Amino acid sequence: MAYTPPTTEQRFVLDHVVRIDELAGNNAFADATPDLVEAIVEGAGAFALGEYAPLNRIGDTVGARWKDGVVTMPHGFHAAYRALVDNGWGTIVGPKDAGGQGLPFVLGTIVLEDLGTANMAFTLCNMLTAGAVEALAVHGSQELQGDYLPKLVSGEWTGTMNLTEPQAGSDVGALRSTATPVGDGSWRVTGTKIYITFGEHDLTDNIVHLVLARTPDAPAGTKGISLFLVPKLRPAGDGSFTQANDVRCVSIEHKLGIHASPTCVLSFGDDGDCLGWLVGPEMGGMRAMFTMMNNARLNVGLQGVQIGERATQEAIAYASDRVQGKAIIEHPDVRRMLLRMKALTQAARALVYAAAGEVDRAHLGVDGAKARVDLLTPLAKAYGTDVGCEIASLGVQVHGGMGFVEETGAAQHYRDIRIAPIYEGTNGIQAADLVGRKLTGDGGTALKALIAEVRAEAGDHASLLSLVDAVAETTEWLLTATPDDRLAGSYPFLDMVAVMTCGWLMARQGKVAAAMLMAGEGDPVFLKAKTVTTRYYLEHVVPEALGRVAAARAGSVLLFELSAEELAA
Repeated sequence: MAYTPPTTEQRFVLDHVVRIDELAGNNAFADATPDLVEAIVEGAGAFALGEYAPLNRIGDTVGARWKDGVVTMPHGFHAAYRALVDNGWGTIVGPKDAGGQGLPFVLGTIVLEDLGTANMAFTLCNMLTAGAVEALAVHGSQELQGDYLPKLVSGEWTGTMNLTEPQAGSDVGALRSTATPVGDGSWRVTGTKIYITFGEHDLTDNIVHLVLARTPDAPAGTKGISLFLVPKLRPAGDGSFTQANDVRCVSIEHKLGIHASPTCVLSFGDDGDCLGWLVGPEMGGMRAMFTMMNNARLNVGLQGVQIGERATQEAIAYASDRVQGKAIIEHPDVRRMLLRMKALTQAARALVYAAAGEVDRAHLGVDGAKARVDLLTPLAKAYGTDVGCEIASLGVQVHGGMGFVEETGAAQHYRDIRIAPIYEGTNGIQAADLVGRKLTGDGGTALKALIAEVRAEAGDHASLLSLVDAVAETTEWLLTATPDDRLAGSYPFLDMVAVMTCGWLMARQGKVAAAMLMAGEGDPVFLKAKTVTTRYYLEHVVPEALGRVAAARAGSVLLFELSAEELAA
């Protein structure tokens, strides 16, 4: 089913949440003029609708196919990907000296949102490449950057992230892949990686793998891990990248959703001839990889927005046409679901865009921006994907029995988004990170600064002010709690902080929309809808988060009241 790119909403959030004009006022982003921003917002939506959206269904029903180590993408994907490269959509945020446009990260976020709303599975290819570009731009040597960045920025080559191994899921420190120096600056890499998104495909000639491995005599755990660039095709000696590099796709996973995204098992060095090159210093792998992971975590949170937008539009269209005595869109409970879907989607978008804007401010060296984006990242990843799952489920519910039938497409959205709370660090890991490194690491300074800013702007929104108080009090409780008690309350606490932050950003938008309506400015239909979705979020969703306080402060005793054996009985 077709959808309408939410360009008016995107531009509104850019203006009033991100405050894109502030970013463009800096010389580094001077090219982000209002006309260019408008062209990107409109153009990205049109491109995604025209090229990526028509492939969403075939991607789900046919999917990527593996045979004898080769992965073949469905018909139409090659032409669409070539159109993306030819139109320069991968270059938006890339470094200028590598052929990129050097525009704000938040504009690249809009492009990814549009592509993912059109076709989430396909867009994973673009998402991982963007992360590889950032990691290489920050940590790679000049030689590696010169050889690989221009092709990655343009999209002529794609990039991957290789962490997980069969025996080491989230415990990255347990990995066994090894890298041995050859003596000419290259390293001989061996090992097996699993769950590698777009680890093999036929969209491009070359694939650039960023691989975590352990060097000889490196200490155990994460401190002994290094990062290597391992291309599918390596330099052949004549300047061309045509020599096979002993990287083999053993299989692809058969998954619940995102069937057009090949999730690969990769084997490196089966014949002892896989070469890689260090990215960053030896045993500096986790620092370099976290550059890529943090980029990916924000973009995974954005996937909740992508699916939320598509599922909401399709549910509204179905409810408008489906008659049960009268069009079901006139039934109060259907209205409840649709309004909730709209409000949650808009709140998640505001949160992810706000985080993306802080990425740009950190790049500009704005005081406090780095701490703010570090704090917002686990919120955006976890809350964005949780609400994405809820919205997709509500979309199925609005469709009724037809939502459980594949032909309507509602089920695909639910299947596709269900992976998002799991990969790039499960949402439980995001919650642990929030109450661990992000809270205790600075004694709560960054979070308390956020709380103060929300409180100052909350105005007369009683429910939001109550939640601010609850978050502030729970923050103090967690800072003095035992590690187990902090972790036991981490997930409900993350939800509280995320809803508080979204409530703040929604309230800001509602205030602007109301003022514009009074002044007779802008699109009155859009602005009225914005004021209503804002009220719904503040009056319905924010009070729900107050119910998380007891769980956030309950401690861990009850969780361990049963032994493992008793729990399994």
